[in-house]
Amino acid sequence: MPIPIVISCFDLTTTLVQPWAEAGYLCYCVDLQHPPGETRDGNIIRVGADVREWLPPYGPVAFAAFFPPCTDTAISGRAHFRRKGLGSVIKALQLFEWSARLAAWCQCPYFIENPVSTVSTYWRPPDFRFDPCDYAGYLPAERQLSEAYTKRTCLWTGGGFQLPEPKAVVPILGSKMYNLPDSKNRANLRSVTPAGFARAVFEANYVAT
Repeated sequence: MPIPIVISCFDLTTTLVQPWAEAGYLCYCVDLQHPPGETRDGNIIRVGADVREWLPPYGPVAFAAFFPPCTDTAISGRAHFRRKGLGSVIKALQLFEWSARLAAWCQCPYFIENPVSTVSTYWRPPDFRFDPCDYAGYLPAERQLSEAYTKRTCLWTGGGFQLPEPKAVVPILGSKMYNLPDSKNRANLRSVTPAGFARAVFEANYVAT
């Protein structure tokens, strides 16, 4: 029997797939910031490629996640939309559309993640919304404080995706991601997948093989 596959696109950190890899799934994390080609570390394969030019290997896909770039669609950056011009938002929406098409092709539970954004206007409202603090309780007690913050995040889902039950903690860190200082890594830091959310999604959608 082939090893079931999990794919996570626009994924630099691989946080989302860690629980799946530990459970024996072969996980492909595709992002242009990974080294070119494929680099394997246990059950996690980092793929350095343009996601629009990549397809999963043959085999059953058990779960899929997509984190298309949000810099040019997020409402938090609307003050800069006019300066960036139409080309930026068109490219961002094309990447989101590509995610939706590949998600449907995979025929498995999936989500596409973005913050509150113009996608709701150009396509449809998200299916779910959450803050990282809503799922921080899935982490060990000593790690929960690191995700005790708010950052409103939207999910467009399909394929039978199950939203996990919240295990919320008090967001004593406030909106810490919005207050990060400017740096060359700011966009990557702001887009890190909360580990509590990753664990919760796995527990809600995992099927033993």
